[in-house]
Amino acid sequence: MQATRDSLTKHGFPPRDPAEAPTSQKRFPDGAAYKLEIPSTEGPRAFRAVLEEAAERGVTVHRISQGSGIQLLTDDEIREMVQLGREHSIEVNLFVGPRATYDIGAQAYAPAGRTLGLSLRGMDQIVYAIEDVKRAVSLGIRSVLVSDIGLIAALDRLKKGGDLPAELILKTSVMMAPCNAASARVLEDLGATTINVPSDLTLPQLAAIRQAIDAPIDFYVEAPDNIGGFIRHYEAPELVRVAAPIYIKLGLKNSPDIYPCGTHIESTAIALSRERVRRAQIVLDLMRRYA
Repeated sequence: MQATRDSLTKHGFPPRDPAEAPTSQKRFPDGAAYKLEIPSTEGPRAFRAVLEEAAERGVTVHRISQGSGIQLLTDDEIREMVQLGREHSIEVNLFVGPRATYDIGAQAYAPAGRTLGLSLRGMDQIVYAIEDVKRAVSLGIRSVLVSDIGLIAALDRLKKGGDLPAELILKTSVMMAPCNAASARVLEDLGATTINVPSDLTLPQLAAIRQAIDAPIDFYVEAPDNIGGFIRHYEAPELVRVAAPIYIKLGLKNSPDIYPCGTHIESTAIALSRERVRRAQIVLDLMRRYA
């Protein structure tokens, strides 16, 4: 076994999950160890609710992300979100629309096929996804959320070839979250610029991933029920210490799955957005108290 660990070390991988979970010395370009993301911000009205709640509670939001997909937003809605992001210095991250669960295939719903997740079925779906990204970029978006490894690779090549902006952020979805350092390295090598890892990883497991990659780690300190429903608020200071640079994300346990969202459930989406900011205040207060 030691020979295998030595081989991993030789090739740049952590040889184990370090039990001591060492402190990360890595940081965001501006020197920050952590930033705050409010996920599932499903459109400009939900975004405005996040801004109002954050101002009232003294919470600084660095990124909002949307989950229903670019294809389910109008041009005007995307433009409005871009403008709000610019006015408040908040990164606006939109999910690529096409995915297996929107497609006609049945495997994504079969008991043994759930690992298909939100990947893309066939090359037509890849084309639709790239068109989704191009449309968002043309409207001012510079951050997209991706759930297919092939799409990450394709978008990275389009960036390098000048077909997409070089500064376009490629954020990986929690639905394809890497469980180990080697998998995280694969995503970074493919072009991922910020990587969502599973919310049930231990601190040593996170430490190994941090040793393997330089990209920011995205982490739900409170996870929606469909990805575990974990509430790890008290661990937030240690998560930052070990995994920096890290985006602290606030999902909501005991809340409905609203994807795909629209005006028919907009009031619910807005209420959930406000509560995510309230949860963020709780976590930030806890971090100030203990760290």
